[in-house]
Amino acid sequence: MPVYEYDPPERFVAGTVGEPGARTFFLQARGGGRLTSVALEKTQVSALAERVGELLDEIVRRSGGRAPVPAAPAAGSEDTAPLDVPIEEEFRVGTMSLAWDGERDVVVIECFEVSEEDVDPEVPDLAPDRDLLRVSLDGTAARAFATRALALVAAGRPPCPFCSGPLDPQGHVCPRANGYRR
Repeated sequence: MPVYEYDPPERFVAGTVGEPGARTFFLQARGGGRLTSVALEKTQVSALAERVGELLDEIVRRSGGRAPVPAAPAAGSEDTAPLDVPIEEEFRVGTMSLAWDGERDVVVIECFEVSEEDVDPEVPDLAPDRDLLRVSLDGTAARAFATRALALVAAGRPPCPFCSGPLDPQGHVCPRANGYRR
């Protein structure tokens, strides 16, 4: 079971390859001359970014503002560069975990390779040794990651005003409009 660990990474970002509607989402960590890219779903990127933001907000709240976590990303700290190349998928992400290490004041993100149990809960995971990407980020880097990831998810296809499903350039069959194209 390979463990790709970055503590801390030089860079940790979410990014995509492809056009809206046909994008592949990646998390990418770089550091120490290594580059690790893992594929995941748009909903996973969105959920991770939201949870990181919520975790940081809770840390600030509980510490009374004394924790080394900015309330917002620092001006000029945004990373808008594309993913590093070559983009070689190490594995597809199944489950993720998120924690705050209070002794070191870092957010720890763990992304586990998809398993049979992730796909079908009725099928036991016969290979529990899964690949793992573990990244430790300080509060500033975690806030910047969450901000970029949320912007990335929002930059996709606009939502239908009726059903909130993604609109394709050719329109879509809207269930709220009894199957008529919008």
